Amino acid sequence: MGTESTPETTDGNAGDATPDDEIPDDERDALVTIAGGAVVTSGAFSAQRGLMTATEFVLARGLGPVTYGVYALAWRIAQVLTRLVPFGSVPALQRFVPAADPDRRSRVVGLAYATTAVAGVAFALGVHVAAPRVNDLTVTDPAFPPTMRLFGVLVGLIGLVTVTGAVFRAIGSARGEVLFNKLLRPAVRLVGAAGALALGHSVVGVAGAIVAATALLVAVGVPASVRVTGIVPTLRGARREARRFYDHAAPVAMSSFGKVFQNRIDVLLVGALLTAVAAGVYNVVLVLISIAWIPLLSFNQLLPPVASDLYAADRMGTLNAVYASVTRLIVTTVIPVIATLGVYGEPLLALFGETYVRGYLPLVVYLGGVFVGSAVGATGWLLMMTDHQYARMALDWLLAALNVGLTYAFVLRYGLVGAALGTSAAIAVQNGAQVLLLRRFEGLWPFDRTFLVPLSAGAVMVGVMSTVRAAVGGTPGAAVGTVVGVAAYLLTLRAIGVDPRDRLVVSELAGRYRASVRAAINDR
Repeated sequence: MGTESTPETTDGNAGDATPDDEIPDDERDALVTIAGGAVVTSGAFSAQRGLMTATEFVLARGLGPVTYGVYALAWRIAQVLTRLVPFGSVPALQRFVPAADPDRRSRVVGLAYATTAVAGVAFALGVHVAAPRVNDLTVTDPAFPPTMRLFGVLVGLIGLVTVTGAVFRAIGSARGEVLFNKLLRPAVRLVGAAGALALGHSVVGVAGAIVAATALLVAVGVPASVRVTGIVPTLRGARREARRFYDHAAPVAMSSFGKVFQNRIDVLLVGALLTAVAAGVYNVVLVLISIAWIPLLSFNQLLPPVASDLYAADRMGTLNAVYASVTRLIVTTVIPVIATLGVYGEPLLALFGETYVRGYLPLVVYLGGVFVGSAVGATGWLLMMTDHQYARMALDWLLAALNVGLTYAFVLRYGLVGAALGTSAAIAVQNGAQVLLLRRFEGLWPFDRTFLVPLSAGAVMVGVMSTVRAAVGGTPGAAVGTVVGVAAYLLTLRAIGVDPRDRLVVSELAGRYRASVRAAINDR
């Protein structure tokens, strides 16, 4: 399976210009499905990032640089563990739930919840034991161990919320996944943190409030999701499902563990080798970086189940065309975000306090990795959806070992900039290698000359914004420059011309949402 090719993909130019009426129906349907999910989730991701940024803003201002650094290190360690706690259950849900019958769906979902719950308990116990030692090796602050222990409990709770959202995503419901993982999860964190600060608590009280708010979300949200999806998790008969489930989940989990050392080792090394204040500055940099990942994450929401269905049907020509079109759309939407953060990063960091402006150069360096990671599209997901999860696991571990040594040396030599450089390089190498693996294994290749269009428009945007920045400084200049820059970007795209598939997606979605708006108005 996976060797079929078509004339539109054998020459590597899957995205070359094609009249709108010549786009095959299955490709059209896949593109509109994926782009529709991206539209829904991009707003949700923006809201999520807004809630996350608001939380960090409140905490950075309310705790002060040193105490915020203690919180930031504990929080980032918890986030690393949160990536591991589902133990590969999320991709397994995307792989097996879409085509499964109701009974099998219940068993797969039951395995996902049980696996996450067991891993969550194990992580909480491990963090409880390790917190004092981690404190000795990093910030050496008496508030760190109790804060870290509370966040150890939080890891399992967040894992359960993540699985709940993944169930919605596996059945093609972008809105359900958005509600749990993109809105409610960061919202309860903001409410808990702000409430604790308002009551006069410091970092330990903030951590406790966040844990309590997330526990309430799990208690209410998981039963509600069962009622909405109709999938009742069960372990009855799960033994015959477990081998296939873990054959997919286990290598993915090992890949996630490898990726901790590949693109999260920077967080740990900043805490271990630098200061608590440096950890806080780097945390704010990562908050802004998270905004730049929105386009890739949005388009990846419904791509896995679509790719899984196309691969199962051996429609590799369609899969390659969809991969190329979606990747170009990701590049087109991420360039304005990266350009804005790169040109106006300093005034944006200054909003958190003058201490955090020192993170500007690390921010710019990190954006290079974001661009490469976005420009290759959903390489990791496609490797997993085409049953090459073991190849991805091996690659993750190979590059993880390399990245640990490089990032350690970079942090010692360059400080915060070294942390960003190590992670950015790891992202670039990882995604470049995954693109080559997809071409080698499945003949998938997204790139052609149409990618030059958004790149050219992006260069114009950067030039315009840099000119505005030279004339008008500070936050007002950033606001004006962003508006003018985006306008220049869109006008340049229109002048050069966009691919018919991109026009198709825009026109289809615009028509769909105009109809929804008219229906909503008429209902009133």
